[in-house]
Amino acid sequence: MPLLDPENWQSPSLSGGEYAVTEPATGDPLGTVTLASAEDVTAAAGAARAAQAEWARAPHFVRAAVLRRAGDLFTAHADELRDWIVRESGSIPGKADFELHVAAQECYEAAALASRPAGQVLPSEAARLSYTRRVPVGVVGVISPFNAPLILSIRSVAPALALGNGVVLKPDPRTAVCGGLALAAVFAEAGLPEGLLHVLPGGPEAGQALVADSQVPVISFTGSTAAGRAVGEAAGRHLKRVHLELGGNSALIVLEDADIDAVISTAAWGSFFHQGQICMTTGRHLVHASLYEEYIERLAAKADSLAVGDPHREHVHLGPIIDDAQLAKIHGLVESSTARGAKLAAGGTHDRLFYRPTVLAGVDDSTPAYAEEVFGPVAPVRSFSTVDEAAALASAGPYGLSLGIVTRDTARGLDLAERVPTGIVHINDQTVNDEAVAPFGGIAASGTGARFGGEANLEAFTDLRWTTVRGDVAGYPF
Repeated sequence: MPLLDPENWQSPSLSGGEYAVTEPATGDPLGTVTLASAEDVTAAAGAARAAQAEWARAPHFVRAAVLRRAGDLFTAHADELRDWIVRESGSIPGKADFELHVAAQECYEAAALASRPAGQVLPSEAARLSYTRRVPVGVVGVISPFNAPLILSIRSVAPALALGNGVVLKPDPRTAVCGGLALAAVFAEAGLPEGLLHVLPGGPEAGQALVADSQVPVISFTGSTAAGRAVGEAAGRHLKRVHLELGGNSALIVLEDADIDAVISTAAWGSFFHQGQICMTTGRHLVHASLYEEYIERLAAKADSLAVGDPHREHVHLGPIIDDAQLAKIHGLVESSTARGAKLAAGGTHDRLFYRPTVLAGVDDSTPAYAEEVFGPVAPVRSFSTVDEAAALASAGPYGLSLGIVTRDTARGLDLAERVPTGIVHINDQTVNDEAVAPFGGIAASGTGARFGGEANLEAFTDLRWTTVRGDVAGYPF
């Protein structure tokens, strides 16, 4: 029996109007979902808050069991969910399989959180028991984007639920199915009590209402830096905790001793995986001058060899860009870059939403596609002469998400990494990596330093409460 039924996507309880879910590769409709209004957000937050109290009191093994079953269900329904991820988000099947694998692992890791030690016994100057205990925050608001919709929803939803919270999830309406409705269906089948998880596809109005709602003390937001600033400002006005995982313009540094035969595949993956629509995408290739010309030539050849097309009906390396607006942004940055002197070594063209993987040479600080986050399959390549110059170039700019360094001398690579402010470092790998057990997040314009993954989720979705207990009532001088 299918997990997802398009006939059930139009909810009479939501009042934000209808939204047609479309397949970017073809423009064909996949179904219709009902969007949430601001009033719907308020109602859902209240219902989640009412259901959460009993869920928080449930034994840890009860919560863990639901999360483990959810992980099993992502695997059991992989064939069905893979098709939705491919068709709705434009992912190639391998990328969809990775999302499903991570989703299952996030649930299993979250299940383990439920039985982690909840606090510490503290020394006290008084004759009393003094201890800390982690308690659920209550209701967590999750706002997730379109690019890796399943991962970027489940990585907050699963640990928040495991730790005793209710959740209101607002997925991007462009990927409302695999970023939202799929989670609702999985957790319902896993036995999650009713009222704890509310999936509300919606636009900016719904997101603003979620951030402003006094019943939702914690917001987990993944999206662009511009949108993240607005969310952070609004959350600050309401004195609520907000976790921001934002954009990036990550650098891959290729030192002079790198294996050029091995690095080209790594470099292409970093820039072209999922059409470059990944926050960790390699947006700047910094290559030692002795390798620069060969690197450009070989990366361009690799880009030209990659197939771009409909990932549901063809075997391709890149699928479609999510929509026309995103394509226009990508192409505009490429065109403005070549107008300012960058050389188009490969790509720079598109057929409908299918954008060719693009390599730009001769870039500098003023090149738009080098200086800005493109969020598309574009690889700007720049040379350097010394390690000091490489460190300075990689450190420049507002972002600090991920860094890749390729060298035969790993100790040298680690030393260089210490000189570049960033949230994530990979030696002899590209910048796009994710594991459920690892703390994930960036600094500066890439985020607030918040982390998702493993034990970092304890900090994200619980409050630390100090408690003391005395045998008798304390006495005081007056």
